[in-house]
Amino acid sequence: MTAAHPAPPAAMRGVLVAPGRLQGVDVARALALLGMMAAHVGGVGEGVDWGDPATWSAVVNGRSAALFAVLAGVSVGLTSGRTRPPGPPAIGRVRARLAVRAVVVVAIGLLLMALDTPVYVILPTYGALFLLVVPVLRLRARWLVVVAAVCALVSPLAALAVVPLSADADMFGIQLGLVYPVITFLAYVLVGLAVARAGLEARRTQVALLASGTLAAVTAYVVGGLLAPVPDEAALYGFAGLPFLPEDTTPAGLVAQLFLSPRDHSSSTVDVVGTAGVAVAVIALCTLLLDGRGRAVSRVAYPLAAVGSMPLTVYAGHLVVIAALGELPASGTAWALFAIGSVLVAVVWRAFLGRGPLERLVARLTGLVPAGR
Repeated sequence: MTAAHPAPPAAMRGVLVAPGRLQGVDVARALALLGMMAAHVGGVGEGVDWGDPATWSAVVNGRSAALFAVLAGVSVGLTSGRTRPPGPPAIGRVRARLAVRAVVVVAIGLLLMALDTPVYVILPTYGALFLLVVPVLRLRARWLVVVAAVCALVSPLAALAVVPLSADADMFGIQLGLVYPVITFLAYVLVGLAVARAGLEARRTQVALLASGTLAAVTAYVVGGLLAPVPDEAALYGFAGLPFLPEDTTPAGLVAQLFLSPRDHSSSTVDVVGTAGVAVAVIALCTLLLDGRGRAVSRVAYPLAAVGSMPLTVYAGHLVVIAALGELPASGTAWALFAIGSVLVAVVWRAFLGRGPLERLVARLTGLVPAGR
């Protein structure tokens, strides 16, 4: 008989992963958050040239927001029954709580937009997406992928339809649906929900998701790069969330740019498939490497997992800091300070206080929905 391990001190109990919680998902969420911080304050370039290592930091553009949205779908799936969503009447309570969560997230997003930072706030779109997935919570994984594929196909047309609005929209209007088009990001959330419904906890599923996500991303970017290379002027005149269609391009070229462009934040079908593939591969890799690997691995990954366990708090917190600092020169040093600060605050908060303050608020408000019997 082996001796029992002594209980950890109270201050260290938060280090241990909560039962049933996937630490790899938290780490993936932390990577998305740190990537968005890099896009906001890191001074990264507009596009990636794989032949020039100095541009590689631009990989965070578009892909971080997509990973954040796919993880939103994963979170919805994990909190609504994982592989087996409940039937009536329990599913009604799940939907009601998700609707409350959506409203709270939108409200927090609007407050952050009122800070008037030079950052496009994703939370209003994020909350709207929670409402849009309420009717499909009981769909099987394969049907969720089918609906996501339809959204990916329609994405460039839906984005093109709002181009006339971008000319006259102010900063507030631009953030509500232009930078983060709802149809485009709905595809990401549906993919994440399908990932959770497929059984993310299983090693076999993790390997399959890693392979399929990598294949989808590589195929999309190779096809896009060959058939619709990004025009040089897109870096100057392209707008996040909208297709870039050069005036002197042939009709065939315009169609190619609309559907096949690999440009980040172009809302093309290739962009959606590529970024969703990257997101699925990152989530699968994180869960494959971290979950079920023992306490030592959990402790090593804990700082990032702490950040990912309180995404609303960390996301809102970094925008509040940006607003407080005013004019902030973008640089790698600025990003490093934000990243280190986020990790330190999250580690200390989680170790001693547990759930993040905004996550606690959302949980309390969603808890107002009667649990029933």
